[in-house]
Amino acid sequence: MSHLTSLLFILIAYLIGSFPSGLIIGKAFYKTDIREHGSGNLGGSNAMRVLGKKGGLVVYFLDILKGGIAVLVAIHFQSEIHPLMVTIFSPVGHVYPIFAGFKGGKAVATSAGVIMFYAPLLFLMLLVVFFASLALFKMISLSSVFSAIALFVFSWWNPFSNPNLMGIVPKVIFTLVAILILIKHIPNYKRLIAGTEPKIGKNKKST
Repeated sequence: MSHLTSLLFILIAYLIGSFPSGLIIGKAFYKTDIREHGSGNLGGSNAMRVLGKKGGLVVYFLDILKGGIAVLVAIHFQSEIHPLMVTIFSPVGHVYPIFAGFKGGKAVATSAGVIMFYAPLLFLMLLVVFFASLALFKMISLSSVFSAIALFVFSWWNPFSNPNLMGIVPKVIFTLVAILILIKHIPNYKRLIAGTEPKIGKNKKST
C-alpha cells in the first residue's frame, strides 16, 4: 500500500506540473495560443514575449505556484518517501505536460516554486544569482542557466548549513533539476554562440 500511495502522489505532482498555465492564460484572456508565436514554448518567458508583461507575470506566478503546491501536498499528505522524490515530478510535468501534447516549458519557474517552498534560503540565494546575471547580461535564458549551475553548487556546498539540504536526497534531486534545466536550454546555447540570443526589451524570437 505504501508504494501505491507514493505512486499516487507522484502522479498528482506530475498532473499539477502539467497544468498548462501559458496555454490557458493565452487562450482565455488573449485569444492567443502562445505555442504558435515566439519560441513556441509554454513557459513564462515566451508568455511575456507574446502576451506582454502582465500576462507573462501571471503565467510565471502560476508556474511557480505549481511547484509550491506540489511541495505542500508531498509534505502534508504523504510520508512514505522524501517529499522531493515526489515533487521533482512537478517540473517534469511542466516540461512534458500531458495536457499540452507533452510540449511545455523549461522547468525554471516550476522548479523555483519547489525550491521556494522547500528551501526558502536556497531560493533567495538563487534569486540573487538570477537577478545579478540579468543585470549584467540582460538575458533571461543565461540567468536561468547560471541559476541552475548555482543550484547544483549550493546543493552540495550548502554554505549556510541549510537544514533542508542535509542528506543525499536533496542534493541528488536538485542536481537532477539543474541538469533538466541545462538540457532544456540547449537551443539557447546555440544562439548565444551565434550571437543571436535576444536580450530583455528586445522583441525577437527566443525561449
